[in-house]
Amino acid sequence: MDDKFLTGMLLGILGGAFIATNSAKARMLVKEGQDCVKQKMDKLDKQSQKQ
Repeated sequence: MDDKFLTGMLLGILGGAFIATNSAKARMLVKEGQDCVKQKMDKLDKQSQKQ
């Protein structure tokens, strides 16, 4: 891959992590997303156990 692309990706990841750790709103959005994924996984797990 191109070095510039990898450097840009790395900076984007680090920048996003920095924003998420310093922003209450971003942390809330991440937590809501995690809760949504957990609920969907629980629902899928319950459906597979019924079968």
